[in-house]
Amino acid sequence: MSVQDELTSVQRCLDDLYRSVGRLEQQIGGGGPDMRRVRADITHLRESVALLRETTAGTSSPKRPELVTIPDTPYDDSLWTDTDDEGLGARDRRAP
Repeated sequence: MSVQDELTSVQRCLDDLYRSVGRLEQQIGGGGPDMRRVRADITHLRESVALLRETTAGTSSPKRPELVTIPDTPYDDSLWTDTDDEGLGARDRRAP
């Protein structure tokens, strides 16, 4: 399944959950903090799925990073001359 198909499936499940909670709320009453919390959680999940849908709408397939070829040949030794040892300071100086 594609990402969009999976998101559609999740959205359907959340819609079913929303309807089921509505029926449950009618049966037990919806004035309590527990029921309000469940409603708020479902609302947050629905918003999160909507954001995911927007984010993934433009990407049909994940982009692979560009590969960088590293040569097997050794580096030029002149790159390492006349440099400071990192963290140690210059060769002809002392630490304070």
